[in-house]
Amino acid sequence: MTTTVTTRTVAYPADGFTMISHLALPAGVGRRPAVLIGPEGPGLNDFQRRRADALAELGYVALSFDINGGRWFTDPQEMLAHTTPLLADPDRMRAVGNAALDVLRAEPRTDPDRIAGIGYGTGGAIVLELGRAGVDLRAIGTVNALTTGRPGEASRIRCPVWVGVGSEDPIMPPAQREAFTAEMQAAGVDWRLAVYGGALHAFHHPPVDQTVLPGVGHHPLHADRAWRDIVGLLTECVPVTE
Repeated sequence: MTTTVTTRTVAYPADGFTMISHLALPAGVGRRPAVLIGPEGPGLNDFQRRRADALAELGYVALSFDINGGRWFTDPQEMLAHTTPLLADPDRMRAVGNAALDVLRAEPRTDPDRIAGIGYGTGGAIVLELGRAGVDLRAIGTVNALTTGRPGEASRIRCPVWVGVGSEDPIMPPAQREAFTAEMQAAGVDWRLAVYGGALHAFHHPPVDQTVLPGVGHHPLHADRAWRDIVGLLTECVPVTE
């Protein structure tokens, strides 16, 4: 059932930038479970903002957080110049994620004991690093973010982890999948991997007016399936009960 959703822009400092994130609140006045949403490497656009709105319609407080200081990169090389050093620095990723998490926790509608994190590409890697840092999340769900962490730190993950990837994704190839799942298994994490047949990298994101990297392409059917899988994870681990 669709509910009335309230949205607002939230600005805060992180990673040397002023981050411009998007907060969506469900109808009502009471506390609700909350979801932190990390965007793809190009940044935050209306598609990512609508993810927060869709979760708010389901009853969640949702924050789609910024990683690029309000910028949306249309040039893939410029995007890679920003995201590659970020992805190579777990402490920096954690700082970006924790700054957004502080904003979400500070929202009076957020139940601080029921927060999940989901993310896509770079934003998914950030959410995974929050888990490796031992942040108390109830669930982690990522798409196209099969990044591995520093040795032994995955044992700090305290919640179920669901990850999705396209079978034809050259950026997250089978060797990367195997390394990630080996890390999760060795750490004793409750993990699941969904491989979407025939899908490329960023298969979940509809086409946009920008130059794209090779191996990137939209797959509408699998995009819908991945979204349903993420909603199912949230329903299992952080159900809306009011």
